[in-house]
Amino acid sequence: MKHAVIQMQADPVDAALQVGLKDLWFPVCPSRFVKDSPVSLRRLGYKIVLWRDAAGQVHALEDRCPHRGAPLSLGVNLGDRIACAYHGVQVRCDGTVTKVPGSPGCKLEGSRPTRSFHTAEANGAIFLYNASQPALDQAPPLVLPEELTSPEWSSFLCYTEWGCDYRYVIDNVMDPMHGAYLHKQSHTMSEGDMSAEFQIRQLPQGFIFEKKGQRDVNFDWTEWMDTGIHTMRLEIPYPKTGGPGGNFTIIGSYVPIQERVAGVFFWRCRKVSGWQRDTWRFLYKNRLEQRHWNVLEQDRVAVENMEPDANQHEHLYAHDMGVVRLRRQMRQLAEKQLQRDTAQT
Repeated sequence: MKHAVIQMQADPVDAALQVGLKDLWFPVCPSRFVKDSPVSLRRLGYKIVLWRDAAGQVHALEDRCPHRGAPLSLGVNLGDRIACAYHGVQVRCDGTVTKVPGSPGCKLEGSRPTRSFHTAEANGAIFLYNASQPALDQAPPLVLPEELTSPEWSSFLCYTEWGCDYRYVIDNVMDPMHGAYLHKQSHTMSEGDMSAEFQIRQLPQGFIFEKKGQRDVNFDWTEWMDTGIHTMRLEIPYPKTGGPGGNFTIIGSYVPIQERVAGVFFWRCRKVSGWQRDTWRFLYKNRLEQRHWNVLEQDRVAVENMEPDANQHEHLYAHDMGVVRLRRQMRQLAEKQLQRDTAQT
């Protein structure tokens, strides 16, 4: 007796979200990852080669030679292009094949078969534009929050990789209430009520999820922003022993690496200048940084030990409004992306 095989259809919206939305900027690695020699990274559903030219400009291509598919990251850095180690085929940073030494004048020369990525570098990180078009001539400008662009602010980048879907990372940041429990032993998060009412405030470029009637006490609010890059902003109150500058502002972002692996970016920022800037930067490196890593480690352990389908077995309540709102927002963006893709085909 034959049994019918039931094939489950993958959710196209979830599939689009899993590898990262298109037509957005993403931080992909700290600046220190990329030097003169080509380096290969898996990000955003691609294997990508990154390298610097003589002026220090970062370039990025899909890490696959258009000739036979050998990794370009094994090749030779020729400034604005890479020579594949396998047969010497040279691919320029815009994806154009400029030279085929083994067969000069062949049809591969002058073609543009390799996906290229526009890059930007700021605040100790390298950013890529995840274009829906494989050969985009110009990307929109990278627009970062004030804390990462204004000379009145000073910041440190914290980068780590977590063994989970990146969406669990942003769920964690959009959940201020966990600070009063998971981080209650922290010197920065031991204050405040263990229960709270929350509200959502809509903003032109996103929204704020915040505790009602509580400010500058604990992890009291999170802001989600869409400026062509998705970032999150929050504040952690600090005592005077933490040095000048008041509360720590944290700007967070992320990048999908591969299934169940995410790159996590947090910039720890303070609005300081002159001697106060020097003082707080000294204090941070010598006293505060390890404490921040300890808090982040608590988050990592909690999130990494969730089952991959944990979000399919939830019983949510009022404290989770921010998580629900962001998940809905992300799905809507993915649905619009799929509609654009369908209209273009």
